[in-house]
Amino acid sequence: MKIICGVDVSKATLDARIGPDGPMTSVARTPEGIAQLHQFCIRHEVELVVMEATGGLERLPFGLLWEAGLACAIANPRHVRRFAEAMGYLEKTDAIDAGVIADFAQAKRMVGQAPATPGQERLRALVTRLRQLTDLKVAQANQRRLLQDPDALASIDEMLALIRRQTRAFETEITALLGADPLWCALDEAFREIKGVADRSVAHVMAHMPEIGTYSNKAIAKLAGLAPMARDSGKRSGKRSIRGGRTQVRSILFVVASVVGRHEPDFIAFRQRLLEAGKSKMEVRIALARKLLVRLNAKARDARKAFAAA
Repeated sequence: MKIICGVDVSKATLDARIGPDGPMTSVARTPEGIAQLHQFCIRHEVELVVMEATGGLERLPFGLLWEAGLACAIANPRHVRRFAEAMGYLEKTDAIDAGVIADFAQAKRMVGQAPATPGQERLRALVTRLRQLTDLKVAQANQRRLLQDPDALASIDEMLALIRRQTRAFETEITALLGADPLWCALDEAFREIKGVADRSVAHVMAHMPEIGTYSNKAIAKLAGLAPMARDSGKRSGKRSIRGGRTQVRSILFVVASVVGRHEPDFIAFRQRLLEAGKSKMEVRIALARKLLVRLNAKARDARKAFAAA
């Protein structure tokens, strides 16, 4: 069995344990503390360090341990909690949590996940901020319609002008970032062959799904939360629905698929067949988004192969 160290991450400390009930240690969530954790893992011949996603607190130990040569992986905290309940872990302490994470990783046969490159991290940050600005613009515009006071209207107009300036600045930075990477340029060009896929859509996909073009169509659909989940038991065949996945990618695919569905002939025909078959609007929306993702994945796969051969 692989020797796995589970790490429970908090704002101030890192509590680590080898396996579900092995040796443990607690260190500060600082570069010095992470160096101590690295030495602890080396002494116990750890092959994989696993920690939960904790809103960004895991990024520092994850990155530094990878730089030190230790393979690391990030676990979904909801999955870990359900695993703990299924295994009968009723108590909850930092030591127990660290052991549960290691036990979960062993059962799931987790492998190391290479950290994002600095360029990927920057793209994700820029795209996330651009989405926040878009949401803020919509909120401010909605509030403006309810106001009549001149000073209040002037304040909102000033805010909307600032949002527009910042939006243009972030769009320019994202375009420059994509243009500086040859692979991203190739993917951008391949994606734009689909009518209705614009620059912001490309940036969102690349930022939140860098694996596109390296997974099978079925796996990429599941990663985005667009794969229908079976609910069958015995002779009963339940209704399949989507769940989980990356909401950032799924939400942009819903929007873009509705546009592509009005321009690409096969998407138009596909949508019509679904409607004639009596599918609901939501089912049609999901099916179009999944079809778009599969098309993007195929385009990315071909672009990666051509890039590697060049």
